[in-house]
Parts: sequence; C-alpha cells; structure tokens
Amino acid sequence: MALGVLLFVFASRTSNPPATGGAAIARPRPHPPPSYAYRPAPAARKVAFTVRLPLGSGLLFDVRTGTVLWSDQPDRVLPIASLTKMMTALVVVAHSKPSDQVQITPAAVNYSGSGIGLLPLGKRVPEMALLYGLLLPSGNDAAIALAQHVAGTRERFIAMMNARARQMGLRCSRFNSVSGIVDLDNHSCARDLAVLAHAMLSNPLLAHIVGTRQAIVPFPVQGGKLYLDSNNPLLVTGYAGTNGVKTGYTDAAGHCLVVTVRRGRWWLGLVLLHSADSGPQAENLLNTAFAHLGA
Repeated sequence: MALGVLLFVFASRTSNPPATGGAAIARPRPHPPPSYAYRPAPAARKVAFTVRLPLGSGLLFDVRTGTVLWSDQPDRVLPIASLTKMMTALVVVAHSKPSDQVQITPAAVNYSGSGIGLLPLGKRVPEMALLYGLLLPSGNDAAIALAQHVAGTRERFIAMMNARARQMGLRCSRFNSVSGIVDLDNHSCARDLAVLAHAMLSNPLLAHIVGTRQAIVPFPVQGGKLYLDSNNPLLVTGYAGTNGVKTGYTDAAGHCLVVTVRRGRWWLGLVLLHSADSGPQAENLLNTAFAHLGA
C-alpha cells in the first residue's frame, strides 16, 4: 500500500569522503560513532516535500556525516536477503588477505539461490575473484566458500558476523546466514544498513568492488578469466554518480537496495527495504533530493 512520507533535505557541511579506489585493504579505521544514521537534519536547514512510495522501510542519508535526510520507518526490523553480504565482506577482509587462495568445498558447490556457478570443486581459487563474485552477482556460493575459508564452518563465521555487529553498535541486526538466503532470524533495519554501507565505503578494496559495473578477474576455468556483472540496478542503468553498494531479494524480504551516489559536493546514500521496485524508487528519490540540493 502506498505510504505518504516526508522527505527532508538540507545543505550539510562538506568533509573529505572515505577513499573509494585502490586494490589493497587500508589499515582499520574507527567505526562510525553510534549516532551515524541516527542524527536528524537541523530543522532550520530542512527542505520538505512529499514522496509516495510502496515501501517497507527506507532511509536517505549523507554518506560523509550520517545525517538523516529522509526516513520511513527506519528502525523497522525486516529480513534483508543478500544485503547480508555487506557484513560477510567486512568480516572476510578483516580476517584474511586478498592474495589468499580459497578452497572450494562441496558446500560451496551445492548452494541454493544466486551464485557464480563456476566454482571448481576441490580446487583453490583467488579470494579476490570470490569477493567480486560475492558483491557483484551476489554469489551465495562465494559467500559459503569465503566463510569456510575464514572460519572453518558457516556457524563459526556467523558468530563472527554477530560479534562484528555488536562491535559496530548495530542496534537491530542479527545474522543467521552467510549469504542472506535464510530469512529466519536474519534481519536488520535501515539505520544499521546505512552504518554498514559507510563501513564498506571506508574500505578501499570493498569500495572499489561495489562501485564496479563489470569485472574480469583471473580464475581457474577455461580461458583463465571470470566475467562478472553487478546487479545493482543504478549501476546497470548508468545512473550518474552511482558507486555502490548492494542489492538483495527473497520472497520474505522483497526487493532490497543500498545505493550510494555522488553528485558534485553531495554524496547521498539510500536504503530501501521491502520495496515494490527498488531501482525506479531509488532514482525517483535521488532525482528529487539532488534537484532540491541543486546538484
């Protein structure tokens, strides 16, 4: 059912954004303060207008500061499908090296849902290829292989995901899947997902991957290369300034999207959960917001 929501946009102070290039993991950075994505726009600087969206939950925020520009039930706890893989990626890069070789186990080959689909059973493949496969086509097989590489079992890796969520001060996130294919007890809210997006973009390697439309990576298959395409709808359509982050879908979660877009001095992030059609909805909200910002 369409909901009437109020969009608040304001002119925030600019600051240096997290780095978004390079191919090496930077030194660990401090986590965003607990107020990130909980800080409302100052009333004196708001520009208000109405947007109607069929949506379970949503949040528009300033990527640099975490200031909330618009929200619709941002604390509502919902299943998040493959948005889960943002946490998977953060845990993987914190506990391994991009140069690692990852063994492909029977569990990784016998996956369900979306996947790379070309993982060679029993062989070792580059971790970098699996990270691209995790975040661009949203490979559940890549999630399993990476989790087993880091923690030995999916259960231990899930425990690491939940420990990282507590460390980051996430208030409504719980993980019960390394890929998001499981909806039961695997959930978050829009505010927490904004914090996760910030963490992803603060890591140069992950920021580079999620901002990539297409990738060709070395892989032990015929021809020696793996061709991967992002399923981020704004990257697919070439929406100007898009540089991340992740999509998700299950029947229970509906269409989910975390997307970030830079236009001039503005860098906006948007979370949409249980969306009727996340790509067009995201473009609608972002077009309206950038127009009011003069970008």
